[in-house]
Amino acid sequence: MPLTHEEFAGLTHLGSGKVRELFAVGDDAVLLVASDRISAFDVVLPTEIPDKGAVLTGLSLWWFDQLRDLVPSHVISSSVDEYPAELAPYKEQLRGRSMLCRRLDMVQIECVARGYLTGSGLKDYRRTGAVSGHPLPPGLEDGSKLPTTIYTPSTKAPIGEHDENISRDDAAGRVGKELAAELEHLTLQIFGRASDLAAERGILLADTKFEFGHDTDGVLRLADEVLTPDSSRFWPADAWTPGGAQPSYDKQFIRNYLVDTGWDRNPPAPELPADIVESTRARYVEAYERLTGISFQDYLSTA
Repeated sequence: MPLTHEEFAGLTHLGSGKVRELFAVGDDAVLLVASDRISAFDVVLPTEIPDKGAVLTGLSLWWFDQLRDLVPSHVISSSVDEYPAELAPYKEQLRGRSMLCRRLDMVQIECVARGYLTGSGLKDYRRTGAVSGHPLPPGLEDGSKLPTTIYTPSTKAPIGEHDENISRDDAAGRVGKELAAELEHLTLQIFGRASDLAAERGILLADTKFEFGHDTDGVLRLADEVLTPDSSRFWPADAWTPGGAQPSYDKQFIRNYLVDTGWDRNPPAPELPADIVESTRARYVEAYERLTGISFQDYLSTA
């Protein structure tokens, strides 16, 4: 049965994202619950991927721990046994797929880093020879490694609308020069650390996006999800061949399937067949296990 905010009728619902439900917990905390919903081309699909919410949560928690010396996260706890008493009736629904987090004033841009050329960056490059104002050499292909990692911020679009790449100057105009510079520095620093860790495990981090926010003390924190198959492109290093779509541990598999169906990328999206659902689940679980070195079943049993 799909997870919706109606299951948590006793809590104050703050909003629904493409994948997550957000609830108030007192004045200074929020509960972030990851469903098994999946989106593609900024449209939520009608078919869910079993265990996806737990994979996203478990992997985010692992990455937050790996990055804690670079930037603090918004996480207070992910142990349902440590949650406030008001959440006790929902323990089993929340186990493994939720995080109790500090309430943040979110920065109104998404921070994207790209190490390889693909997706919307490839479209920009083919049209202009650059990505978000970063000039790139001629002759690059889909999947080409970039000469250096680039920072390409984007807008935050409402559900059903598309995020748009913006220039660094545009980002500075939206959030201020000082914060924009800090976001760029942190994004590239985190991406470098994550790329190295992934490479040690035979995985290429092609690109990813981060979200940040300020807590009540003004501290900038890494928020939402981080370095998951929903927010990143992960490619097996031993299969990387520039010049076309890459095998992946992320939802690019679903994007490719939907393109092949001829869907026009406007809602409603088509249902996913059972084999696509199972293959996608397997890719997400493999991403978790290869990156963390932890059995996904072990994560579920100890969450």
